[in-house]
Amino acid sequence: MPSSEPSPRRPRIDRLWDRDLPLRLLPVWLGLSAAAGFYRLGVGARLLYWRMMRRPTPVLTVSVGNLTVGGTSKTPFTLFLARRLQSHGLRVGIVSRGYGRTRSKEPAELVANGGVLKVALEDAGDEPAMMAKSFSGPIAVARRRLDGVELLSKLGPLDAVILDDGFQHLRLSRDVDLLLVSNERGFGNGWMLPAGPMRESIRAAGRADAIIVMSSGGGASAIRPSQMKKLTAHTVLHASVRPRALLIAENGEWRETPLGLGGRRVLAVSGLADPSAFYAMLRELDAELVGVFEYPDHHAYTNADWQAIVNAMRDTDLVITTEKDLVKLERFPFPRDSLYALRLEVTMDAADARALDELIPARVTAAASAADA
Repeated sequence: MPSSEPSPRRPRIDRLWDRDLPLRLLPVWLGLSAAAGFYRLGVGARLLYWRMMRRPTPVLTVSVGNLTVGGTSKTPFTLFLARRLQSHGLRVGIVSRGYGRTRSKEPAELVANGGVLKVALEDAGDEPAMMAKSFSGPIAVARRRLDGVELLSKLGPLDAVILDDGFQHLRLSRDVDLLLVSNERGFGNGWMLPAGPMRESIRAAGRADAIIVMSSGGGASAIRPSQMKKLTAHTVLHASVRPRALLIAENGEWRETPLGLGGRRVLAVSGLADPSAFYAMLRELDAELVGVFEYPDHHAYTNADWQAIVNAMRDTDLVITTEKDLVKLERFPFPRDSLYALRLEVTMDAADARALDELIPARVTAAASAADA
């Protein structure tokens, strides 16, 4: 049955990451804090090792990543950046880990090109399959991102490759490191996994060429003043991710329709690390959120999931999901005109967009000039 609260099937360790932790949960968190100490040591050793073993790439490489688990709109920003570079006349490819895909014997696979998915969804992963719907360049998946970059560079001339979620993939040298920070989520309690949401310490922001503060609504910032002070020691840009349209799947193609959710009774379905921003956007569009089905990140939907969702649709007008969930749900026979996805778009103000252009296209041009010299 749907619920207006997160499903109990989904692990909620992030409840232990609140800054104002209830006293009854403190003993559990103290155990996690001890494990976080070992995690920190492991991250430090890994960083040192890969600094010594780092390998160069055959093409200018831009990494898009974050310091926390989930929830910073890395994939939407990757698409925004890729299309923006294309608008400057650059030939761009994307390399993703392809989380949730079927393990392959090949070190890297070309999963999409020209906006066409070249492998089965299960072999691509949900995010690469989603990107293929709105990006015309080549997309490769690889456990070792270097293998993906090398594959794309052999397929044809490229000016740049973007790594989706590449900030911690330190074995691969990159020319530009972009670090995304969620304005609404911040850094949680500031602790490293598993006592907090941090993959690395905030000091790792020093590796970034630019920090992009991502806003998904008008809420107050969760970034503490002391943390913002550390960030502003580097180049800080701002971007927003907001709904642009609704998507409906028709015969394998996605078509945009207007955002007309005012007063509509909506059942929300998602498989996200943190769906709170998704729900907030639906409410801001004046949708009446009558229930949610909340699944783990990168969830592979089953016939039983589909049946449960359809059974819950009787008192609703629409089912709204995310783009990366739509690529997995569109194969099921939902009633006509009942299943939609919320399409998001990233925007930047003119000054920050120019600063981003100076950071990346300028380096591409410089690299090309050096190669021709």
